[in-house]
Amino acid sequence: MVLSLPPVSYEEINFESIRQLVGADARVILEIGAHHGSHTAAFLKTFTSATIYAFEPDPRAIKKFSTNISSPRVHLFKMAIGAIDGEAEFHVSSGLPPGADAVAAAAVYPWGWDQSGSLRRPKTHKEKWPWCKFESVITVNVHRLDSWSRENAINTVDFIWADMQGAEGDLVSGGQGTLARTRYLYVEYSNEEIYEGEPTLEALLGMLPNFSVIKRYPFDVLLRNLNAP
Repeated sequence: MVLSLPPVSYEEINFESIRQLVGADARVILEIGAHHGSHTAAFLKTFTSATIYAFEPDPRAIKKFSTNISSPRVHLFKMAIGAIDGEAEFHVSSGLPPGADAVAAAAVYPWGWDQSGSLRRPKTHKEKWPWCKFESVITVNVHRLDSWSRENAINTVDFIWADMQGAEGDLVSGGQGTLARTRYLYVEYSNEEIYEGEPTLEALLGMLPNFSVIKRYPFDVLLRNLNAP
């Protein structure tokens, strides 16, 4: 079955449009792959009544996040969200883009490039961006989204922002119950296997039959849960 999808939009998603869609009174936002906290800061400013649950497994990004974000409305979980509960290998990224200003890069990435690490082993990533290296593997804590939401008594989720570098399928397979109670989902996708086992957009949507596409971007998709509370 070939899905009918809206054309790709090349406009960058902005937080004002998210606020208009989700509602200014949103209470629960999940940011899966919080990195240094730049999006977290935007969520804090956009949704003044929301509690933000942020997830980040890379120790380097966690250090930057802890420096950048200090709010009682933000709860950082130093873990990955995945398909299992326990521990998993995390493929650590390193290197710097060609032409990067060394001084500026050192300020933003003092411990190396930390934007591409994943629970999934890189595949075509190495050919597409040869400057980005994956020279080490660490063990990180990982939770299924459903296990985490049960342990933290999370019911309705207003919005999930997921930036998981190829592990989007793991989020969905381990979070069916929570996603059924999630109103909106913004998630990365790729139609080629940049990381091993990465689902295409069609495969991802097949795992989310109750979600419809609001807007499709080149590498992200914004979804609405048709059966959300």
